[in-house]
Amino acid sequence: MASVSRQHHANPAVSADARFSLPVEGMTCASCVGRVERALKAVPGVQTASVNLATERADITFTGLADPQAAVRAIESAGYTVREETTELAIEDMTCASCVGRVEKALAKIPGVLEATVNLATERARVRYFVGVVSTVDLEAAVQQAGYKSRRLSAETANAGDQDTERRESEARALRRSFLTAAILTLPVFILEMGSHLIPAMHHWVMGVLGQQINWYVQFALATLVMFGPGLRFFRKGVPALLRGAPDMNSLVAVGTAAAYGYSIVATFVPEVLPQGTANVYFEAAAVIVTLILLGRMLEARAKGRTSQAIKRLVGLQAKTARVQHNGETVEIALDQVTTGDIVLVRPGEKIPVDGEVVEGASYVDESMITGEPVPVSKGMGAGVVGGTINKTGAFSFRVTKVGANTVLAQIIRLVEQAQGSKLPIQALVDKVTMWFVPAVMAAATLTFLVWLIFGPSPALTFALVNAVAVLIIACPCAMGLATPTSIMVGTGRAAELGVLFRKGEALQALRDVSVIALDKTGTLTKGRPELTDLVPAEGFEYNEVLALVAAVETRSEHPIAESIVTAAKQLNLTLAPIDSFDATPGFGVSAKVAGRTVAVGADRFMTQLGLDVSSFLSTAQRLGEQGKSPLYAAIDGRLAGVIAVADPIKETTPEAIKALHALGLKVAMITGDNAATAAAIAKQLGIDEVAAEVLPDGKVAALKRFRINGAQVAFVGDGINDAPALAEADVGLAIGTGTDVAIEAADVVLMSGDLRGVTNAIALSQATIRNIKQNLFWAFAYNAVLIPVAAGALYPLNGTLLSPIFAAAAMALSSVFVLGNALRLKRFRAPMSVEARSETSEGVIASPTSGLVDGH
Repeated sequence: MASVSRQHHANPAVSADARFSLPVEGMTCASCVGRVERALKAVPGVQTASVNLATERADITFTGLADPQAAVRAIESAGYTVREETTELAIEDMTCASCVGRVEKALAKIPGVLEATVNLATERARVRYFVGVVSTVDLEAAVQQAGYKSRRLSAETANAGDQDTERRESEARALRRSFLTAAILTLPVFILEMGSHLIPAMHHWVMGVLGQQINWYVQFALATLVMFGPGLRFFRKGVPALLRGAPDMNSLVAVGTAAAYGYSIVATFVPEVLPQGTANVYFEAAAVIVTLILLGRMLEARAKGRTSQAIKRLVGLQAKTARVQHNGETVEIALDQVTTGDIVLVRPGEKIPVDGEVVEGASYVDESMITGEPVPVSKGMGAGVVGGTINKTGAFSFRVTKVGANTVLAQIIRLVEQAQGSKLPIQALVDKVTMWFVPAVMAAATLTFLVWLIFGPSPALTFALVNAVAVLIIACPCAMGLATPTSIMVGTGRAAELGVLFRKGEALQALRDVSVIALDKTGTLTKGRPELTDLVPAEGFEYNEVLALVAAVETRSEHPIAESIVTAAKQLNLTLAPIDSFDATPGFGVSAKVAGRTVAVGADRFMTQLGLDVSSFLSTAQRLGEQGKSPLYAAIDGRLAGVIAVADPIKETTPEAIKALHALGLKVAMITGDNAATAAAIAKQLGIDEVAAEVLPDGKVAALKRFRINGAQVAFVGDGINDAPALAEADVGLAIGTGTDVAIEAADVVLMSGDLRGVTNAIALSQATIRNIKQNLFWAFAYNAVLIPVAAGALYPLNGTLLSPIFAAAAMALSSVFVLGNALRLKRFRAPMSVEARSETSEGVIASPTSGLVDGH
């Protein structure tokens, strides 16, 4: 990172004599160096520019006022790139949506910052910037200057989540202590003041025993303890924000309570300075407001903790130690000391600590927390195992292949965290509104005060004060700031539990709007490998007899069709006899002697060449053709023995998944490299609406563009192996994973199971989450739109209704708790379809029903 002398971070340009060291990528020779240097020297304000090919860095010195981004643009225009980096910061002391806007604005102002997004629910900022232009020190300084605290979050720090959890729990405990203290001190104040107003006997007792002045002194003492004890937090944060000209929620509370408290002090100690009849006290209002807002904050902190439970559960899956073989001995070491290549021993009932490959022993492993597969999966020599899963029965050893941030579980946690920290397009408008909301509320409170003071009934000053305070207190934008991020946190966490990983939070919104689902055929609609699907023996022949003889011949062939026939015979434990005189006729078929019998396998033309009539199997061949299968024939000892079909079979769950997609009102399209006739047969069989056939791997992008008729939003579902361009081109790319390959960079959504029905669940969850966000936003905005005028006294001329500041504080606290409670309803989201997960075993791939990631365990 460069050492750079700078002025104030808020300035869009940098001070004189600034030096930068930029990492330049793409240079290969001395001419590249010269090209970059010339481009940099042409930038206004650049005094010197020195480029080093070996270190791949450009050292630049500016004279006068300089913009480092101009240097970056010059490097890019010369055909090279400057490396970008993304850093996450934990931001403390944010309380409402206006805080989010201020932190984002402060970060975005730093020269070299490309993008800054801040999330109130996760209390994190994600910043993308040019390496060498910006350092994390600059970012932290900008946050501090905006009035908040920050610290960098390292992706490699295993206990970063634990630190956040501890901090939040500590904050929740502090809020609880503050609330209880405030409540104990406020209760006598509330009873003395409101009891006197509502209960005549109480009024007479207070006046007779204490007297009005002593009563006010007692209220003053208790309210002072509340204001400058538990309530001091609002002044510590709100007053500096107000002085910076950037008021937030704390500022509203501080100004509102200070106004009520200050007016009461004047009425108590120097009543003569107030107009006749206006010397009233509002100590109970100031104290109750502080208490109720602390109650709201405490409930909010508790609910916020519940929104991140999915991440906590995922982190909890990680083992703490591993039993590793070192120098012939088995030693137990901390997980962070395990390295690639180590041999790890796992006993029955233990968690598998990291990812690896079985080298000795066999067992059954519960992978439900990763793939959602509830049935334990057989693991033998060469089978892959995933960290966080649980060994059930046997003991085995495995060689470590992935550790730390590279393990499947770490990738899942990272994807979920990234999605939870994302901002949806729907929030852009909210951010713009909330940036100006608090200043607008303060202006509305001032206007309310002036209107009541000038036009209000006697005592006008009292009315003006009470209504202005009510406006300040009721209009807190907490609910607005929490409406979207809390729903995203809970929605993406619930998705992870169901085996759906949103790599980008934006996909949550985009997926809801798609109208066409384009499906890659191989590996998505089908199992992705050829299998023997049909064998119909002729009269006089047995199924197993024909299969054993044909498979024996096919052992000499390396064609995938031959392998599938051999595999089918082995699965039935058939004995394959040795063969003689193997002969292959290209384009026709193969023949050989098997245990003294002559066997020939091939197309219909091969049978004709051998003088055999295949007309007896005409109806069977037509049926197979309609299913998109190409029939083969077998002849044994000069007689037609049967018809065989080998195909990449449709997954058992595919028809049901396509019906479910149609039920959601979506058009389903298929992209395949098959010929048009075979593709049409499969489409007819599955009820697919549109087909793009004979598409080469690099033609999938063009096929997607054809489906975008009349601006239709298209989602593409592929297996993620060779579908990267299409996944990137689609409005939403969904990669069907196997539970062991989740870091598919091109996809927006990763489905951990190999089941297409997961697409339906992802879309249903997307719809539920966006619906939840809209409910939250409606409540947050409608609440303010309705209650601010009521607090200002708009109903008073009609029916004499005024909103007490105490009720305003209660309503404000309720709004945030309501939004959080509504978001937490997403935790109870039920997947419309149960799915099946593909699970790796030492023998191959099997399918079993599943219930869901994490909570399926």
